[in-house]
Amino acid sequence: MKKIVVIGASSSSKSINRTFANFAAKSLDIECEIIDLVLSDYEMPIYSEDKQNNSGIPSMAISFKQKIFNSDAIVISLAEHNGSYTAAFKNIYDWISVIENDVWCSKPILLLSTSTGSRGGLTVLKLAYNRFSRNYKYDIPNFSLPNFKENFDKKKGITNIRLNQDFHSVLIDFQNILNRN
Repeated sequence: MKKIVVIGASSSSKSINRTFANFAAKSLDIECEIIDLVLSDYEMPIYSEDKQNNSGIPSMAISFKQKIFNSDAIVISLAEHNGSYTAAFKNIYDWISVIENDVWCSKPILLLSTSTGSRGGLTVLKLAYNRFSRNYKYDIPNFSLPNFKENFDKKKGITNIRLNQDFHSVLIDFQNILNRN
């Protein structure tokens, strides 16, 4: 059984990205255990080199990184705040990146984004893809779901036929990477 870490990269208790990331993991055609990392459970001081030197790396960052290390793959759905990562995600990302250079522990990643707007968080998705894929061991399948409220139903999933086909194509690419491991 594969262990899949799911990260909805928003601290909102009603995060549509968390909903979307969990939906994607549950849509995989493999037997898996889903480990949902809720960002609000990992609130810690804003990263700075001074804080790291004075207090060390917070235990929450080490715990977050350990869950990634112990997984077989990661599904991340990025929320977009002002064209970039949410502050909550960026802070965790900064902390776990100083633990070791291999931030995502060379695990296969499915990279997603969604929003209630027509671009679906495409700016942050491209930003993350460009950063995460540099010298990465695997291809990183990615997908953006625009207009979440119009195109997603909690019971049916993605309701737009074309977007659903595109999503499943990306999901198959991710599963193929997982099956090679």
